Amino acid sequence: MKVLALAICQTGSPAKLLAIEHDLASFSYFTRGSVQEAINFFVTTVVERTPAGGRQTVQEENYTGHIYVRHDGLASAVVCDAEYPARVAFSVLARLLDEFAAKFPAGSKRAAVTPANTAQAYPELRDHLIKSQDPQSADPFMRVQRELDETKIILHKTMDSLLQRGEKLDDLVARSDQLSSQSKMFYKTAKSTNSCCTYL
Repeated sequence: MKVLALAICQTGSPAKLLAIEHDLASFSYFTRGSVQEAINFFVTTVVERTPAGGRQTVQEENYTGHIYVRHDGLASAVVCDAEYPARVAFSVLARLLDEFAAKFPAGSKRAAVTPANTAQAYPELRDHLIKSQDPQSADPFMRVQRELDETKIILHKTMDSLLQRGEKLDDLVARSDQLSSQSKMFYKTAKSTNSCCTYL
């Protein structure tokens, strides 16, 4: 699961790319510029075609774009591989838009943010990109689900060991019943044997 880009846009025709961070280390050095341009074009095009208040997932070859457009005109996008969970992507996008809107209210502060100065104006976007590489750390529900799965595995192992222990206890009880009947037989034969050899 790989996230290639996180972006924030202002809707319109054309949509304006406000801030974007890329992780293109998986591409060769000579193709990174072209891939970056393609991602930027993809994001702005899909944001333009997504209605206000809408969420959209667009598949392009091996990559997926998840877009969330708020009613106030702010939009965010994540471009990732097809394996990345959609629920986690939309969770990251919603948190990203809330943080961006709080840091850059509509007006002159927001207009000053451009893709060229993203690292200086909004360095948190790089942190979000790094954190979102691991869906379980990016989404608290995934972390809880992982913990539940681990607990379930432990419970299954415990139940298996309890069942094995129960089987062993059943074997011991059966053996003790056999031992008990054998000791009764021994007592009776010993008593009958000893009865003939009494001294007066």
